[in-house]
Amino acid sequence: MPTARKSCVIPGMRYRDAPAAIEWLCRVLGFSKGLVVPGEGGIILHAQLTLGDGMVMLGSERDDAHGALMSVPGPGGANTQSAYVVVDDPEAAHARAVAAGAEIVSPLDNPEYGGTFFACRDPEGHVWSVGSYDPWTESAT
Repeated sequence: MPTARKSCVIPGMRYRDAPAAIEWLCRVLGFSKGLVVPGEGGIILHAQLTLGDGMVMLGSERDDAHGALMSVPGPGGANTQSAYVVVDDPEAAHARAVAAGAEIVSPLDNPEYGGTFFACRDPEGHVWSVGSYDPWTESAT
């Protein structure tokens, strides 16, 4: 019997230091390591990190066909996308992000559509939005 799909949209990104990014995402935002495929020279060819029913895939920045399509933001650099992470306790996630030295780009807030939210940059500049609003279970007003 086939397994149920948990999420059909899975963000993918590249990092200059993917091993450090994996550790940061697990420690600060609460992801768990799934598949991690190391390559030569300490790079990560492919990694899958899960959080609840969600997943992100990432790998090391490198010169390959897919790498030609992706860019890694620098500190303070613009992003063309960001990931939203649903958590039970955004205040605790915010405290971990602050303690880890993350740049908070949107402070803790209670948006009109519900929940509590903040956004931060990880050490390589990717923007992560984190909040308790769950669009799968709540409807926007």
